[in-house]
Amino acid sequence: EMARSNHSEVTEFLLLGLTTRPELQVILFLMFLIIYSVSVVGNLGLILLIQVSSHLHTPMYFFLSHLAFVDFCFTSTITPKMLVNFVQETNVISFHACAIQVFCFISFVALEMFLLAVMAYDRFVAIGNPLLYTVTMSRRHCLQLVSVPYVYCFSVALFHTIITFHFSYCASNVINHFYCDEVPLLALSCSDTHVKEILIFAFAGFDMICSLLIIIISYVFIIAAILRIRSTKGQLKAFSTCGSHMMAVTIFYGTLMFMYLQPRSNHSLDTDKMTSVFYTTMIPMLNPLIYSLRNKEVKEAVRKILGNTFSVVYLRVIGK
Repeated sequence: EMARSNHSEVTEFLLLGLTTRPELQVILFLMFLIIYSVSVVGNLGLILLIQVSSHLHTPMYFFLSHLAFVDFCFTSTITPKMLVNFVQETNVISFHACAIQVFCFISFVALEMFLLAVMAYDRFVAIGNPLLYTVTMSRRHCLQLVSVPYVYCFSVALFHTIITFHFSYCASNVINHFYCDEVPLLALSCSDTHVKEILIFAFAGFDMICSLLIIIISYVFIIAAILRIRSTKGQLKAFSTCGSHMMAVTIFYGTLMFMYLQPRSNHSLDTDKMTSVFYTTMIPMLNPLIYSLRNKEVKEAVRKILGNTFSVVYLRVIGK
């Protein structure tokens, strides 16, 4: 049964972290500091670039700026605390800070799924029906496509967090992870968590299947539309607009499927930790790089801004 205690039993949790080997702590701290710095600069830089470049004020880049925002929030929920824990003796996190981390983690991982699905739908409309693209993807429609996932994901995350932190935690307070995650948390509870475990699986399965179906159906129509294009040049151009998105989808969903769709017998918390590292730190770093390095419009916008900046600096130096 769900215990409605005042949580006097456990007031803080101890995070085991990625490793207990002291000789690895400094190396891992420096590595994740670099990864986090690249993520922050990449995602915030991408948002800023889309804001200041008028030719990037299109639905595709509107959704991309939201993906960059979610990636920034996602990695900022986990990585700073992880970095602090590498240099501290005891990796303690308070009960309320743990609850906030669980809420943010569930929100942003689900938002990432649905934003990737929205972006696939946007590419389907752009390639499948280009003449009606501006009508279909109006500003109002774009705002709806973004706001519905935000409301849904925050509501689901709040629901899960409230239930998880209404359980009694009266035995060990040591979490075998580098952040507060529901699965290792529930392992510590002395309440009956059976129903909650089913709810986690049901919601995670629904979110993953639902978003992945939208992506797959969109890409079936996209490929069909591309194959109808007569010229090879036109086909390659159409494929190139989807290339970055396809790469981001493959990396993200590949990692999630490896993590969540394994039989319970194959699961180990240490394997989960390694997989979690990939999608909490690596994917938010890779996404802006994928969209910047594979995208002509983004590269052109960067060149233009750098060119204008150097021109201003040069004119100031020569006193004009």
